[in-house]
Amino acid sequence: MRQRSNVALRLQTSLLEEARRVAEAEGVALNQFINVAVAEKLSVLRTEDYFRERAERGSVAKAKRILKKAGKGKPPAPGDELD
Repeated sequence: MRQRSNVALRLQTSLLEEARRVAEAEGVALNQFINVAVAEKLSVLRTEDYFRERAERGSVAKAKRILKKAGKGKPPAPGDELD
């Protein structure tokens, strides 16, 4: 069961009007639109953190060694040829 909470949200008038227009055009309630918008923003931030952490563990030299070996001795697959 999902728990719900009420939060007083103060938006600039122009943002609220635009959010209402978009929610109506999408055929969803304003509350649902705001929930989805917050979820999308959280997803973006989490994704940024994930790739930042991965990049810190990465090694350019190791990646270059792997790429140098990739496909060695194998002809390009159909459609992979260079023009």
